[in-house]
Amino acid sequence: MADPDSPRTRQRGHPSVSITRFIVLVPALGMMLGALTLTVVGAVEVFQTILAAFAGESEAKEFVIAFVEIADVFLLAVVLFIIAIGLYELFIGEIGGLPDWLVFDSLDDLKSQLIGVVVVVLGVFFLGRALHGDDALNLLYLGGGIAAVTAALSLFLRTKH
Repeated sequence: MADPDSPRTRQRGHPSVSITRFIVLVPALGMMLGALTLTVVGAVEVFQTILAAFAGESEAKEFVIAFVEIADVFLLAVVLFIIAIGLYELFIGEIGGLPDWLVFDSLDDLKSQLIGVVVVVLGVFFLGRALHGDDALNLLYLGGGIAAVTAALSLFLRTKH
């Protein structure tokens, strides 16, 4: 049940905001559908990888790489899920029973949560490229780019909090 004294409830009081806030339902549903799609795709890939492993089709390193890439798909699904929940919570209404880390009172709360997951996704992506055996120079450039983005996001978080 929404707290009538919460800042979120008071901000929704104006009639034009009350009606137009439902426009955000479209991107929230889109992100949720994207999260569900990626989750199903990841689950299918897990199943196919397990079948290939037991069929003895490849070396163990191939399956390590496959599962790291599958983890990346699942992490992206989590990012989309967090965006969907956050948009719904911020613009439409509260969702009861969520863990504290999925309750958003401001857009800054949502951005902070997403930044943490994005950094993990970038790290997993880099790990996947390294396991693939990419060229050392390409890995250096990729790692440098990821480090720069991670530093910028960390600085952003530090200045916001």
